[in-house]
Amino acid sequence: MQENCAVILAAGDGKRMKSDKPKVLCEVLFTPMLDWVVTACEKAGLCNLCVVTGNGAEQVEAFLDGDYATVRQEERRGTGHAVMMAESYLKGYSGKNVLILCGDAPFMDEETIREALKTHVEQDNAVTVVTACLPDPTGYGRILRDGDAVTGIVEQKDATEEQRAIREVNSGAYWFKVDDLLSVLHKLTCGNAQGEYYLTDTVSLLIGMGKRAGAYCSKDSDVVLGANDRRTLCKLNEIARDKILGLHMDNGVEFVTTDGILIAPGVKIGAGSTILPGTILRGYTEIGQNCVIGPNTLLEDTSVGDETILNAVQAYQSKIHAHVKIGPFTHIRPNSEIKSHVKIGDFVEVKNSVVGEGTAIAHLTYVGDSDVGRNVNFGCGTVTVNYDGVSKFRTVIGDDAFIGCNTNLVAPVKVGNGAYTAAGSTVTKDVPDGALAIARSRQENKEGFAERKLRNRKKRV
Repeated sequence: MQENCAVILAAGDGKRMKSDKPKVLCEVLFTPMLDWVVTACEKAGLCNLCVVTGNGAEQVEAFLDGDYATVRQEERRGTGHAVMMAESYLKGYSGKNVLILCGDAPFMDEETIREALKTHVEQDNAVTVVTACLPDPTGYGRILRDGDAVTGIVEQKDATEEQRAIREVNSGAYWFKVDDLLSVLHKLTCGNAQGEYYLTDTVSLLIGMGKRAGAYCSKDSDVVLGANDRRTLCKLNEIARDKILGLHMDNGVEFVTTDGILIAPGVKIGAGSTILPGTILRGYTEIGQNCVIGPNTLLEDTSVGDETILNAVQAYQSKIHAHVKIGPFTHIRPNSEIKSHVKIGDFVEVKNSVVGEGTAIAHLTYVGDSDVGRNVNFGCGTVTVNYDGVSKFRTVIGDDAFIGCNTNLVAPVKVGNGAYTAAGSTVTKDVPDGALAIARSRQENKEGFAERKLRNRKKRV
């Protein structure tokens, strides 16, 4: 597999999507369709990729970030023309095989890629068409066979009644011998209603030269599915959602119901964990075993340890360790680390901070740009004041410290091990180990104040 290559056709401009980005960057479960295709290739061990771009090429190139070769199809004149743009790239793989894929067909999978190549090599085919059998093949090109050899592909509009009854259809993906593909690429003509060069015509050209054409019928008929507008994109999302939830169920993840649950393809979940309604898991989130996630929880690029409970939590680009309980209504912002046995309650926000083992942040608290030790107790309404209007500063809190209610810790400041702050204090200086910081004005009671106030009020009335 590693010595071969792939060309991914990704020049669609997304006009029918009503999008300002190329069609292949439209997302299925928060992941661009092109990323699904590239990932399938990578999982199959096929890492020599060339992506053919069109309008919006800069966006596709930025997405690929230089990881793969790109060529531009400045004028869109069909799939055959798109492959012509990659001719120089293909010449570098003379004697090898090339997989041609559509960048807007997200359900192409690694098994299909591998098995189709195996068929291609074993049958010594010049071209192997990746096919699928559909209950309703309407609209797709039909595969004409003679035993295990393909004799042609006929489009719906050109098919006879007998041919329209054929359920095996063309997916738009092909394995070619590179040299055979190059030998017919410039023999394609555009003498059709659309004035385009069709890649499907290479099959008949190769057969006409006495070359062998074969087919591999994928076990997953969804490999043929693509999206041309928002309606079909929504359908792809629904299909992808069911596929991914099913895979997690097979791996021992529990769903009481699947209502409102969306899980991106890169997410990993350990056996025994329960995902509750309204939960969204995005990016490269990883969840351990025997966790309870949700309801109404959003995690993005966040790792969660075993036996952790997250209820109505939003967490981004952070690490949450094992045996943690967070929520409800808690926000964990990027670059935070919540260590084991931490308890975080309602209306708490943690940002760019480390919270040590066993620490409790019960409610109504902001912990930003802070390094918090073990077994610290935060009273209600605590704020680490990290910003002076120009620069951000860090707060350091030692092990076993006790932060009284409504304490403001004005960074940069350090609270020592076992130290206390009195409720209502605004702490601007370091607190030594074991000390009590009281930073508030002394209480003064004015006797008779209320009586005088009410008497004056009655006079005005």
